[in-house]
Amino acid sequence: MGDSEYQKISKKKPTYPVQPFFNEYLSNYNRNALIPVFYDDLLRFSGGIEVYDENGDDTLWIRVYYPEHERIHVDKDLKKVYSILHGDGSDTSVPFLNIDAVDYCTFGNSKPFRIKVRNVLNDNYTYMYIKKADASRIYGLELEHLLSPNRINFLVYKDTLIEDHISGIPGDIFIEGGLESYSVRTQKQIAKEYVKFNERCIVRLLGDMRSYNYVIVPTHDFDQVRYRIRAIDFDQQCYEGRLRVYMPQFLKENSQYVEMVHNNLRPESIEQYKQEERSTIAKRILLGKKRIRELLNCMLQDKISSDEKIDQLKKDLFDYTKDSRFKECNCMGEILETAFNFVVKHYQDVNGFRVERT
Repeated sequence: MGDSEYQKISKKKPTYPVQPFFNEYLSNYNRNALIPVFYDDLLRFSGGIEVYDENGDDTLWIRVYYPEHERIHVDKDLKKVYSILHGDGSDTSVPFLNIDAVDYCTFGNSKPFRIKVRNVLNDNYTYMYIKKADASRIYGLELEHLLSPNRINFLVYKDTLIEDHISGIPGDIFIEGGLESYSVRTQKQIAKEYVKFNERCIVRLLGDMRSYNYVIVPTHDFDQVRYRIRAIDFDQQCYEGRLRVYMPQFLKENSQYVEMVHNNLRPESIEQYKQEERSTIAKRILLGKKRIRELLNCMLQDKISSDEKIDQLKKDLFDYTKDSRFKECNCMGEILETAFNFVVKHYQDVNGFRVERT
């Protein structure tokens, strides 16, 4: 992607409110919970210091502090939130938890708080994130849960979003040593996963997957290490107008991964992996038809992008697929519905199944 294409990614995306019909969907599928602390409550910090990484570079996170009389309540409420996110919401685990740090990110659209939670019994720790609820981001989280190999744990209450931490090595850090630091076998496996990840983003319209917006997850399997690629940022779900923004292969930050694909996979293998991923997504759509239909019904009523971006995207998708149904779309929900129908129809036609629209 050239610099002019790169500029097409919105520097500042508006926050879209969670409408009552979407809130009802979230309640039906246990994504809603009464929580004791809101995003705006955490903004009342009294000070903070910059957080640096092990190399002494600024991470763009600030470790914030609260007045002593408020800190006690903040800690208690955050422990309760963790208990709701990871358990039954009871207070039984609260005495064994400690809030080691509250960090605030000054970079990006969502400006999240990152909460470091430690179990005092075994000294293990994990993170959770508290953000301003944004409908398009929540659609992205839900679609990731339904259509990817990964499960997503999150909660929404009014204007606050709680997200579980997604573990892995950030894509930009994983590749910073260069391609030569990995064996040919590892490069081929990561290249395969990258092709599938790229296809997944295109089909479900998840945009802006620059290398720091996804992680590489290594898993030990007998005598080898397998790698998966997981998205960790869902702000650009069904928002941008340019189709290329939904194609990680065209983002300049991903150039080394694209090089890895071209150096290790033949064109026919790339096409095979694309077909495999589209077929897998089609099967997930068919298996989860009821829930996906309900989610799409919410998106059909919702406004999560501008008319200008909608017009641009449906034009780009028509040029890409030659499916005239994209021309008739009037909202992002209709565009995504048409994309799903396109993938499902192709899968069923190839396998001789009866076509059923989502």
